[in-house]
Amino acid sequence: MTEPRRPRLLLADDHLLVAEALKSLLAAEFELVAVVADGRELVAAAAKLRPDVIVADITMPHLNGIDALVQLRQAGDDVPVVFLTMHRDVTFARRALEAGAAGFVLKHSASDELVTALHAALKGETYITPKMAGELLSAIKKGPDQPADPVASLTPRQREVLQLLAEGRSAKEIASSLGISARTVEFHKYQMMETLGVHTSAELVHFALKQGLVEF
Repeated sequence: MTEPRRPRLLLADDHLLVAEALKSLLAAEFELVAVVADGRELVAAAAKLRPDVIVADITMPHLNGIDALVQLRQAGDDVPVVFLTMHRDVTFARRALEAGAAGFVLKHSASDELVTALHAALKGETYITPKMAGELLSAIKKGPDQPADPVASLTPRQREVLQLLAEGRSAKEIASSLGISARTVEFHKYQMMETLGVHTSAELVHFALKQGLVEF
């Protein structure tokens, strides 16, 4: 009797030890098609390999997981994405869901919850870790009364530029990476300063760190 086909899974995490642990956790039920270490690789691998489901960290180099998901959806890819993260702030869960995530699991709960979340995602359901579900529901119910998410005031392209600036890239390097001119990079930079009410590059970097777009 032929064994049923295991769902094909793409894993995105820039921490090697975490990736290795997850491979062991998931090997019995999923076919791991690739492990990538940043958001740009995630978008490229998803397009090339067409996995059934993706597990992704949020804070990754070059392009964070949530903005990688935004790019997947813009490209018409509806693959379910489950985020596995250290971020306990409900703002991250809300951003993930608004981008189209199918799940949100905390890393320290991975062994108990990740497989459950993935099976739910494959059935078209959404899984939120119980540790945050109540808080997230309350935040959603508050609606317009809650403080606005400052990251949401930036365009996807501005967030890309901001993350690369915060990673220490020059305007020329960012321009080359994104396929735009250095002048356009500077334009995005000053537009962000105006939107966020900051006055220096250092303040922009501090904002990116505070909002989890890059790691400390």
